[in-house]
Amino acid sequence: MNASKPALNSGPALSQLPATEMRDLILQAAGEGIFGLDCEGMTTFVNPAAVELLGWNEKELIGQPMHSQLHHTRADGSHYPKETCPVHATFKDGEIHHVSDELFWRKDGSSFVVDYTSTPITRDGKLVGAVVVFTDMSEQKKIESNLMQALNDNKMLLEAAGEGIYGLDCDGLTTFVNPAGTAMLGWEVGDLIGQPMHSLLHHSRPDGSNFPKKQCPIYAAFKDGTVHHVDDEVFWRKDGSSFPVEYTSTPIYKNNKLSGAVVVFSDISERKKTERALQSAHKKIEKMKERLQAENVYLQEEIRDQNDFMYIVGQSSAIKQILQQIELVAPTQSSVLITGESGTGKELIARALHEHSDRNDRPLIRVNCAAIPHELFESEFFGHVKGSFTGAVKDRAGRFQLADGGTIFLDEVGEIPLNLQSKLLRVLQEGQYERVGDEKTRKVDVRLIAATNRDLKIEVKNRTFREDLFFRLNVFPIEAAPLRERIEDIPLLAQHFIGTICNKLNRPEPRMTKANVKQLQSYSWQGNIRELQNVIERAIILSKGKSLQFNLPADKLESIPVPRSVKLDENLTQLPYTEIERIARDRENIMLALELANNKISGANGAAEILGIKPTTLASRIKNMNIQG
Repeated sequence: MNASKPALNSGPALSQLPATEMRDLILQAAGEGIFGLDCEGMTTFVNPAAVELLGWNEKELIGQPMHSQLHHTRADGSHYPKETCPVHATFKDGEIHHVSDELFWRKDGSSFVVDYTSTPITRDGKLVGAVVVFTDMSEQKKIESNLMQALNDNKMLLEAAGEGIYGLDCDGLTTFVNPAGTAMLGWEVGDLIGQPMHSLLHHSRPDGSNFPKKQCPIYAAFKDGTVHHVDDEVFWRKDGSSFPVEYTSTPIYKNNKLSGAVVVFSDISERKKTERALQSAHKKIEKMKERLQAENVYLQEEIRDQNDFMYIVGQSSAIKQILQQIELVAPTQSSVLITGESGTGKELIARALHEHSDRNDRPLIRVNCAAIPHELFESEFFGHVKGSFTGAVKDRAGRFQLADGGTIFLDEVGEIPLNLQSKLLRVLQEGQYERVGDEKTRKVDVRLIAATNRDLKIEVKNRTFREDLFFRLNVFPIEAAPLRERIEDIPLLAQHFIGTICNKLNRPEPRMTKANVKQLQSYSWQGNIRELQNVIERAIILSKGKSLQFNLPADKLESIPVPRSVKLDENLTQLPYTEIERIARDRENIMLALELANNKISGANGAAEILGIKPTTLASRIKNMNIQG
């Protein structure tokens, strides 16, 4: 058998009950507090809910003046006079009075906010009292207070937020905007509320093209219900200017239905500016890296090609004169043209000029013009861009770009093709050039040092070298004396080479004898210092740690120019002289010239002028031959 729940006893229907009993049942069941008053303000009845809310029992309330017990104070704490009490007013004016912001007081002295209605009671058309129905509004007021606080907090957050914030309804009309938003956009709040925000500030892309409303990520938020984040667009201000923005459009739901979106945006102008600066810096770093890599390759080549003769060695008058010239011109920006035979150390003079200049913190870029194919001169000097000619597989910096801020040394400058000399002249005069295959004009600041073993004056006369370029190069000429004109430096040079070469070959230094020195000083050295270095290196290798033996080649006689005033007897048989005889004749020739010039070496009618040689050369020979004046 299934157990069945006992059925509730059912009584007669409410409508069948007597009015008094029906009233009592309603009062007992009501959740609101209810009490009655006579026209004197005395309590006539009170229901259980009222007793519970007020804290008094029924006996303590019946027959008592309700106003003085629970209704004597307003919500603001001030005293509430009986004559102005809305409850008492009911049975005075016969009107219903409703109040929602007053306090009732409990027996324990505490109070609570109430919402109440005072309704007049009539009998036979005459007012006999009032019924008051009241509700404890404490929880409701607390909820309302919390809500107001939340709204105030949200308002404070909106006003304090550094980001711009605005709301949209589903039609795209602005519902609110915070102060940061109006400050960034340049509009007043009244200009924006109820207006279509898209057409005001979001109608264009960064590239200036129109932004269709149906593609707008902000509108998409309240159409697809998802959050949209964008960081590469612009907003437009009231004055027509724009600024880059990053924004997030978040959908808003009300009763589970999309009702709009909230957009939070930031002005990222400074960030974009920083990004551009970083990109620019990155490009500069890449260019610098490219330049340093090119310089590194160049310097590695220089290290491999550089000989051991790192310093200018010598004490002769010719060397002293060169050092004085270097000291004078090095601190200036003037171009220098170094002339002299091959192997005389022209590059050493160029290095000394650079090291003693204010550009010595940048490299000295050397270009051996004799080693560059004619068709590659322009690319070597000025660089090229990728694809400018066959084999140009990438951009390449030229030697002038590498020398920017420093010094460029054009060795064997006489080898530069005539058709390129005008471009070289332009760089020197205007500091401008273009890479091969590039239309961009670049600026460069270089100090030029050139060297040649040719007579450029003859090249100019023969129209193989531009005269204007020659004058531009020959601002300050320096002549590198040949070794045969400073034989007193040979012992110092030889000892220097012995030290550096033995150190390189990891061998002990052999002793150089007087015979060795005499042998070296008796040779004409057509190859100059470079030939001397090679001879010494060969002798060290062959010596095997023993004494040095210099196997010098047979020296060729120098052709002695004959003055036009002297005519040789064509019938006189000319015999070759031995080296000793030649030196003896040279000594006698110099002594004769000194006698004719009254021992005057330089100047007009001096011995050097008579002999047709430089005064420094003559002075060197006088010293070497021990000729007494």
